[in-house]
Amino acid sequence: MAENEELGLGALLHWNSLLVTGSLFVMLTAITTFTSRLDAVNISIVFGLLVLSIILLITSADFFIEGAKGLARRAGIAEVIIGLTIVSIGTSLPEILVTSTASLESKDDSSMMELAIGNIFGSVLVQITFILGIVALVRPLNVSPTWLKRDGFIMFGAVVLCSFLLWTGGGLSRFEGLILCSTYIFYIGWLLKNREKIRQDEIETIDEIKHNELNWTSAAYIAMVIIGLSFAIFAATKLVELASELGRAMNIPQAIIGTVMSGLGTSLPELTVALMAAKKSRGVAIGTLVGSNITDPLLSIGIAALISPLMISETSWGLIMYLIVPATIIGVAACLFMMYTGFKFTRFEGGVLIGLYGVFLFILELQRQGYITL
Repeated sequence: MAENEELGLGALLHWNSLLVTGSLFVMLTAITTFTSRLDAVNISIVFGLLVLSIILLITSADFFIEGAKGLARRAGIAEVIIGLTIVSIGTSLPEILVTSTASLESKDDSSMMELAIGNIFGSVLVQITFILGIVALVRPLNVSPTWLKRDGFIMFGAVVLCSFLLWTGGGLSRFEGLILCSTYIFYIGWLLKNREKIRQDEIETIDEIKHNELNWTSAAYIAMVIIGLSFAIFAATKLVELASELGRAMNIPQAIIGTVMSGLGTSLPELTVALMAAKKSRGVAIGTLVGSNITDPLLSIGIAALISPLMISETSWGLIMYLIVPATIIGVAACLFMMYTGFKFTRFEGGVLIGLYGVFLFILELQRQGYITL
């Protein structure tokens, strides 16, 4: 194949990424259809389907990102704008879809609100402690002081703002959801307005997450967007349904399911991108995670609140507001402190971050077993 030869729909149908994503969709649909006829709930099967849903959500979201980036380039949109918008939102697509789907389901099941909230805070916490810790263990990372002052503290402000709105209202109203979404739009607008000043940092990020991309026709890119988004919505819907079923079967609060299982699973795209960047020995892996952690507490949960107001029940208030939310704020603050001291992440600091996440899981388990009352 010539270097600049365009690949069309025929080649797309034989592309390994589509074959893998399509196979996951068929497997998930077939197994779900078969198990729905069973009277008893098999926890092992439900857990396996949950994992399968997460994998499908990740592969389909990546498929959507590739199509959206290709169309943007064909439209003549600058690479820096693609990176600031499509890539940052695209890596958060699993969180956006899971949280929005849970919000829709909350009209029939109020516990889904807690799954939505747990998913966002769990995603931020796992990315800034466990995942960033793994990346730092793989390769110590340098941190740009300019970048830290801009995006790092905006990330902290986004988490604190979302937490404050949850605390004062016992949840998030549509108006508060609008505040969060508007804040994110203002942030993106500010970045685009000042893109020339930050071009060098951002273009470095975009170069590192790109990889020998194939050249497709416009029709193929459109097909990627449609197929990827369709599969991602299907996977997110199934993930929420299965997470709810697993929680009921194991008597685990939806806030915990969202924080641990859903939060960790939907953060895998950021882990993949961050590890790819870390192998090139630059600090942009941190930027990948921080960019997502600005999107999640502003745009992802903001959209969910616009769809349906989110309220925290009395039974889950202590778990969310006295454990999950403070743990997330502490994790973000610890991460920023480590960045600020020496403007780099060492392997030791990576280990400390992983340890912090381990402590959180330990306390969460003690609370679940009744040893700690919140």
